[in-house]
Amino acid sequence: MRLRRGCRSLYGLTMPKERAAKKTRQHEHIQKQGIRFHTEKGQHILKNPLIVNGIVEKAALRSTDVALEVGPGTGNMTVKLLDQCKKVIACELDPRMVAELRKRVQGTPAARKLEIIVGDVLKTDLPFFDVCVANLPFQISSPFVFKLLLHRPFFRCAVLMFQREFAQRLVAKPGDSLYCRLSVNTQLLARVDHLMKVGKNNFRPPPKVECSVVRLEPRNPPPPINFKEWDGLLRIAFNRKNRTLNASFGVSSVQALLEKNYRIHCSCKSIAVPADFNVKEKIASVLSAGGYGERRARSMDVDDFLSVLEAFNSNGFHFA
Repeated sequence: MRLRRGCRSLYGLTMPKERAAKKTRQHEHIQKQGIRFHTEKGQHILKNPLIVNGIVEKAALRSTDVALEVGPGTGNMTVKLLDQCKKVIACELDPRMVAELRKRVQGTPAARKLEIIVGDVLKTDLPFFDVCVANLPFQISSPFVFKLLLHRPFFRCAVLMFQREFAQRLVAKPGDSLYCRLSVNTQLLARVDHLMKVGKNNFRPPPKVECSVVRLEPRNPPPPINFKEWDGLLRIAFNRKNRTLNASFGVSSVQALLEKNYRIHCSCKSIAVPADFNVKEKIASVLSAGGYGERRARSMDVDDFLSVLEAFNSNGFHFA
């Protein structure tokens, strides 16, 4: 019995020392590279090769593809993409990471296939590409998704890493607690699929939240609508998603906006506005005619909102 307790004590002392030594070696390697990751800028490097391989596999790359990678960091995913693509265009904001990436492929055949754009991807005109792969900084997730989906010419698909809750919002369906304007806008423009969950310990340094990988496939052709006007409608409907549309459109500021746009529309079309025009009654009649007055944004899908937009537009109301 004493021997067994001694063995347990021995293992209890040895294992933490081994883990500590391994962690110290990793930190020494990072220090030798001269890289200090800026977590406030979203620099969390994906270090698990199994996850990297899984993301590249889900992108279904072809040998003739041009791949766009956003936030390549030290190049763990970049080198995998270079193995399978004709060309990789990497967009990186941090010059230190750019230098590390160049160093990683220097003197190899892959160096000729790599193009690096140094700068903020939100302020950069995106080049032509077939597939986008990105481990995105969390703070640019929403603007980048819409920059991507409104990009032309169309690309085949995008495989993107997001904060878990943001990814869940992208794929949420009517009735889900996370269903929101982001869900509807994204699903209008693309087919969205949740691919895998990624724990925070797969990154260096680990973020404070769990992550998920999502695949986006743009709808081609896109719905024939004005996206700014569409988003204007959703902003009103989702300002309080649990309200009925009658209540959302009953707000005085919303009615003032719609009346202003209605009068501009009539002026442009040389349509006389009746002297007894009442915007509140007109809006209520549009909603009741389509049976949407008592509906709530939380339970309406893309087709429902398209019908509401069509009803308002056909009656001279616009949101942009």
